[in-house]
Amino acid sequence: MNKKLKWTIYGFISVIVLVLIVAGVRVYQLEQNLAKAQKPKEESRFAKFEEKAEYVPPEWTGTERVNILLMGGDERGLTTNEVARSDSMIVASIDPTAKTIHVMSVLRDTWVEIPGYRDNRANTALSLGGPNLAMKTIGNMLGLDIQYYMYVDFQGFIKLVDAIGGIDFYVEKNMHYTDAADGHKYDIDLKEGQQHLDGTKALQYVRFRHDKLSDFTRTGRQRDFLKAIADKMQTVWNLYRLPDIIDEVVPYLETNMSTGDMLKLGTLGYKSHQAGSAQMPPNELLADKTINGSSVLAIRDKAALKVFVQQTLAKDTSKVTETGGDKTSDTK
Repeated sequence: MNKKLKWTIYGFISVIVLVLIVAGVRVYQLEQNLAKAQKPKEESRFAKFEEKAEYVPPEWTGTERVNILLMGGDERGLTTNEVARSDSMIVASIDPTAKTIHVMSVLRDTWVEIPGYRDNRANTALSLGGPNLAMKTIGNMLGLDIQYYMYVDFQGFIKLVDAIGGIDFYVEKNMHYTDAADGHKYDIDLKEGQQHLDGTKALQYVRFRHDKLSDFTRTGRQRDFLKAIADKMQTVWNLYRLPDIIDEVVPYLETNMSTGDMLKLGTLGYKSHQAGSAQMPPNELLADKTINGSSVLAIRDKAALKVFVQQTLAKDTSKVTETGGDKTSDTK
């Protein structure tokens, strides 16, 4: 072997070793930061809730469908030990065999049965009994076992979007809303058109519901924006920066996932594709109802809703698009 070739090989091996060392350090940092998301009871915002056996979520073995309840909370104006209602609720359902992800947003004013309590709006379950009760309530409504939850407040969402470098997104119309109750900290002022949304602007977009269809169109926007975040997270640069991104968000995040769960689900999510997106309940199964003077959304047929959920999970609208057909429209 000549001297030049030998040094070329040594140089190549050195680069590979360096890459492996850097990768090892980044994986270690990622594991350390992910571990902070599962808060000990004394640090949890949900510490006051008793862990009732009947609400404990089922374990995920890694082979069956896994369902994750994503919740966003508005914590403005809360008193000590008070827990916010879930301002937004999205179920991400992943099939490990088919490598598909379905995203289903739950209308927060849906009138549901809350185990151990009187019937109420779906978004009250979190404030009544914490994440386990919220998972049980939404799971019963949809006919699904929900194994995991992730909860983030306004600041956590802002930090996430900023940490991944913002999102280039089309805002479909002008959006404007002011609220003096919080000193105008979370006012909404967006213009129609393609633009770069930082964390603050992105929060305005996903929160806006002050139009004719209120939460119906808002949940659709939230699903669309969640997909944009997922796509941006999968860029090479953000995958490398994942430990730093998690470090930015984790102070505002709570979950029942272990570090191992998150790494396993993250790998599964990366290998999967979004196969569908829907509103739950769909419009055809909703009825306006007035209870105690307040307007709520009643479910016309609870059994039919569970059938609709299974039909939704069985579809893969991405395949329809790939073959040149018309993409099945979201139910909004």
